[in-house]
Amino acid sequence: MPKDLVSRYVWIVDTLTRYEKLSREQINKLWMRSALSNGEPIPERTFFHYRRAIEDNFHIDISCDSQGRYYINQKSGKNNLSLTNWMLDSMAVSMAIRNSDVPMDRVEIEDVPSAREFLPTVLEAIKSGNKIEFTYAGFNRSRAEHGILFSPYFLKRYKQRWYMVGLKEKSNDIRTYALDRVKEMKTKEETFVMPEDVDMQDLFGNIIGITSSKASVRPVRLQTTPQQAKYFRALPLHPSQSEVVHDQYSIFTYQLKLNYELVHEILSFGDAVKVLEPVELKVMVVNELKGMLSQYDDGIECKK
Repeated sequence: MPKDLVSRYVWIVDTLTRYEKLSREQINKLWMRSALSNGEPIPERTFFHYRRAIEDNFHIDISCDSQGRYYINQKSGKNNLSLTNWMLDSMAVSMAIRNSDVPMDRVEIEDVPSAREFLPTVLEAIKSGNKIEFTYAGFNRSRAEHGILFSPYFLKRYKQRWYMVGLKEKSNDIRTYALDRVKEMKTKEETFVMPEDVDMQDLFGNIIGITSSKASVRPVRLQTTPQQAKYFRALPLHPSQSEVVHDQYSIFTYQLKLNYELVHEILSFGDAVKVLEPVELKVMVVNELKGMLSQYDDGIECKK
């Protein structure tokens, strides 16, 4: 797909998202002010083709109401639009910065581990069903592991890092590998067929992070300050989030499996979040706090 066309699709989706509903005349007025227009409006037939292309490529429907105003149909589309939304957001931000002519030393972005070297290989292997072989330098190993034969089933992005999820041939179990810890990779001629009973939602739907678990899903209740509640409303900790508002605090409930990432996510909020249940999660958090405090048992007195 030509880069210029992608930019046009992103502009249309981003504009309708920001303004919610626009007539063709309003769209053209905004379009004429953009760097993509070359001072010319979008012809009716061209706009129709753009709408169809956006639906086919990004699974986003642009509908038209009885007053002739166009809008993003939130109820349409595929089951999971998170990847589409991420791609659109990334391209929209890139386009906004590029078109603004703001000096690059006036914009600072987070430096994150790059997976560009191996991401295309994994994507192609998932599509073609070819196994891959790679070397992995995990943080919990003193030496890199060579010759890992792997059937990649899924890709998952968490906290600015890309992970591939699939079957490790040697141990015959599902494993997760961070792409930024891969040192070398090659595609094998040997192919694989992903089992029908392996599903991304089953593996990660009820967890925080990338550590899958066979544990049962538990109700997790967190008490937060009113200020922290505002952040949870704006950026939910998990899709299962629900809230009960009280005078001095809020209680958020989730359906989750208990794991390492959940504990550390809770700790990252400091005293703004308190675990109410389950008891096992409270114990996990307290034990982690005790371990942290033991690092500072050198006689420093804490103010009460």
